[in-house]
Amino acid sequence: MGVKTMPLVHIDLLEGRSEEQLKALVKDVTAAISKDANVPAERIHIVLNEMKPSHYSVGGTLKSDQ
Repeated sequence: MGVKTMPLVHIDLLEGRSEEQLKALVKDVTAAISKDANVPAERIHIVLNEMKPSHYSVGGTLKSDQ
């Protein structure tokens, strides 16, 4: 049975990580999905959404105010 799916992964995180950290993140996530879902790495799509701390809140307080 051939896998014909295209996993699309959205990752939301606060901005501030280096390009090297983001590269490592997508590499590790891709490897895990490929292994656990039996999907070729080239079919896995990842979207990184980086948010400003002033655009994210926990408990009614902006992260930029913490």
